[in-house]
Amino acid sequence: MTIETVGVVGAGQMGNGIAHVFALSGFGVILTDVAPESLDKALTTITRNLDRQVSREKITAEQKDAALARIRTTLDIAELGQTDLVIEAATERESVKQSIFDSLLPHLKPETILATNTSSISITRLASRTDRPEKFIGVHFMNPVPVMQLVELIRGIATDEATYNELIGVIETLGKTPASAEDFPAFIVNRILIPMINEAVYTLYEGVGNVRSIDMAMKLGANHPMGPLELADFIGLDTCLAIMNVLHDGLADTKYRPCPLLTKYVEAGWLGRKAGRGFYDYRGETPVPTR
Repeated sequence: MTIETVGVVGAGQMGNGIAHVFALSGFGVILTDVAPESLDKALTTITRNLDRQVSREKITAEQKDAALARIRTTLDIAELGQTDLVIEAATERESVKQSIFDSLLPHLKPETILATNTSSISITRLASRTDRPEKFIGVHFMNPVPVMQLVELIRGIATDEATYNELIGVIETLGKTPASAEDFPAFIVNRILIPMINEAVYTLYEGVGNVRSIDMAMKLGANHPMGPLELADFIGLDTCLAIMNVLHDGLADTKYRPCPLLTKYVEAGWLGRKAGRGFYDYRGETPVPTR
């Protein structure tokens, strides 16, 4: 099949970025969320990010206007039923994702491909609970979606070759590079990245260094563009914890035990940038370490 229309479920940080890159590449996009304010915020964010691309001469004003015209929002998930590809980009909780697929399935065309932007959950298990495991695939975009070039492509045990090849073509049409990953917990990027962040939190927890020194050490000592605690705040501490729990549960190895301090921050609601506080406090003019 040729994919021309794309449904995106979830208008948060990842969902609005996915809608942005698809619309800019010529696809018709229907973006849905359970909250009308999330859809309004998503359109504002997409417009601002497109404006930034225009100001940097990455795209023209005409391309920006055309992209915005291709995006339609709705609160009714059934309206995604006639799209050729649906990408779920909701919160990193399996029960939430499963509920979304249950709501979608009665409305989908037989040939529609289902994809999930999960960063860690088993594609095989999610696919097995749908009516089309052969047309189900993991398409894991990196954050921020309009900027990052990599997309992890993960086949479940039942994903057929046609679906896989179709998505390779789609990702390349977006101007991004697909990296094939096997369906094991957290795939490639987060299997390596999130345990590094967790170890940085342990380094803080054990008093080896404070927030500023840990981040400075990795930026200047390992040439990382962001320190691991700064990066954790950017990703969201709840997401980091969820991925560590998937690794710990899925691989049954104590080296993936989430740091108790990470758990404590999440319990406090200090989830990083999106909450105003995490390992840094973002409520003032400049971020201030919280430890």
